[in-house]
Amino acid sequence: MKVSVSILSSSIKASDIVKKLDNTKADYIHLDIMDGKFVENKTWTFSEIKKITSYSKLPLDVHLMVNNPEKYIEDYAMLNTTYLAFHYEAVKDVNKMINLVKNYGLKVGIAINPETSEEVVYPYLKEIDEVLVMSVHPGKSGQTFIDSSINKIKNIKDEIVRQNTKTIVSVDGGINDETAVLCKEAGVDTLISASYLHNNLNDNINKLKNI
Repeated sequence: MKVSVSILSSSIKASDIVKKLDNTKADYIHLDIMDGKFVENKTWTFSEIKKITSYSKLPLDVHLMVNNPEKYIEDYAMLNTTYLAFHYEAVKDVNKMINLVKNYGLKVGIAINPETSEEVVYPYLKEIDEVLVMSVHPGKSGQTFIDSSINKIKNIKDEIVRQNTKTIVSVDGGINDETAVLCKEAGVDTLISASYLHNNLNDNINKLKNI
């Protein structure tokens, strides 16, 4: 199981989390980029992200919770970014956005909110690298896992198998050692977690990776 560590925290400085990650078995640093419009909260500026991520060699997994994701692609392509996910709900032309991300040599993901049907991503599975299932409402850390996410994950995984694509499924929100087991059984490839991991980075990353 791959683990992507979200650095979103209300109590720990993001840079302090990042500085420890190279000494763990984490696979990615997960960046929640919020503009205060698509979601209520606002996170870091790009200049702040450049400094924060400079403390680690880990690849980045960028999650754009913004209204105009196309404006952010070029900046994040300049960093050590592997995946860049935009929200289905935030764009009018999904195919255009997919192509924009691919043109920068990045792997492209589509994120969907809890209230969005998983079926909206089915037409794009052959063109994208990741489906990011939000198992909480985006914008805040520390929320409770939404149980209906499990069926959504199963359905997406079944469709990936049916279409015979290499798309991975990631899940973000309320992930701990208990919900992670349910997600793995449903077919998740990458677990994204914040507050659970921050409690004990090394041990809890290992717990999730070994599930």
